[in-house]
Amino acid sequence: MSTESVYKVIELVGSSPVSWEEAAKNAVEAAGKSLHELRVAEIKAMDVKMENGKVVAYRAKVDVSFRIDE
Repeated sequence: MSTESVYKVIELVGSSPVSWEEAAKNAVEAAGKSLHELRVAEIKAMDVKMENGKVVAYRAKVDVSFRIDE
């Protein structure tokens, strides 16, 4: 096995009715179901979805990196 690795970074948007933290967690856990060797997740932006002047969802834009198989 080589000590050199290559990683790909993808952007995801997670949502939650509870919090930005849960929104980010939802995005990362969903990615983990189809990707392996997840390494780092970086929160790029946070916002909220509103309806009738009330917050109905927290959203987190997350960059997730994973290792490319050799």
